[in-house]
Amino acid sequence: MKWILGFFTLWISSYALAFPINIEHKYGTLTIEQKPLRVVSVGFSDQDDILSFGIKPIAIRDWYGNQPYGVWPWAQKKLGDSKPLLLDPNLLDYEAIAALKPDLIIGLSAGMNKKEYQKLNAIAPTLAQPQGYSNWTIPWNVRHLLIGQALGFTEQAKAHIQSLQNRIETVKKEHPEFKGKTAAVAFYYNKQPGAYASKDLRSQFLIDLGFVIPNEIDQLAGDAFYASFSEERLDLLNNDIVVWLASEKSINQASTAVFRTRMPFYKNKKEYFTGDIVGGAFSLFNYLSIQYLLDEMVPELSKITKTE
Repeated sequence: MKWILGFFTLWISSYALAFPINIEHKYGTLTIEQKPLRVVSVGFSDQDDILSFGIKPIAIRDWYGNQPYGVWPWAQKKLGDSKPLLLDPNLLDYEAIAALKPDLIIGLSAGMNKKEYQKLNAIAPTLAQPQGYSNWTIPWNVRHLLIGQALGFTEQAKAHIQSLQNRIETVKKEHPEFKGKTAAVAFYYNKQPGAYASKDLRSQFLIDLGFVIPNEIDQLAGDAFYASFSEERLDLLNNDIVVWLASEKSINQASTAVFRTRMPFYKNKKEYFTGDIVGGAFSLFNYLSIQYLLDEMVPELSKITKTE
């Protein structure tokens, strides 16, 4: 997948460097009259993008992982000694958000519905997800540029995106062993296996490195971004590499050995286990966490892919 900055002109107007700013989204148009100073992040992975511009959110929506103030290791230095309100991942506390008197609420990765948007927008101007994407499939660069625009850092956002895109391309060239190799990003949920479709951001990352996601997963997923299946169909994961979104211990506990240990990917040691921290970076999948993935995940994928 090639990311072209010109694509973003769908959202970026010619006067994006100055306020007021207008940004179209799924539920209308966000108008920001002046540079926001008090920002609330209700998306599950938007906090890193906000922090990358030097803005410290006054509230952050927790997701999982039990990280301090919902901020993972690769972004904690940017949070510094700030202590934002930690919002519940399941139910938004609108009264608590209103009490903070925010200038802007950002929720690109919140998967918010119209009712939630209306409640938030009544508190402060709210940036919801853009049109054209199903929930949680907005590319990292689209999110980063929209957040940068909303905060008044459009040019910096463009520079961030170009720099990271260049690095991804460089890493791809440095690892020709990835080219054309089949891969699956897999998981166990309630002891049932599954895999992410090619539209999922984690799968897109592997595609951008040169891997290929099998069509069978996409066909099984249909319009969804993932597919679940029985352990009897673990053969769907018979690829050059299987990336498990979990630790090896948790996969061993969740899987039934009689099925998984028969699979070629198991016998040939073609499994990579993200563990908790790399798994968090993979799931948040934003401007900051991708840099962590390039440092921590890519070398391990290379070792496994090169092994005969």
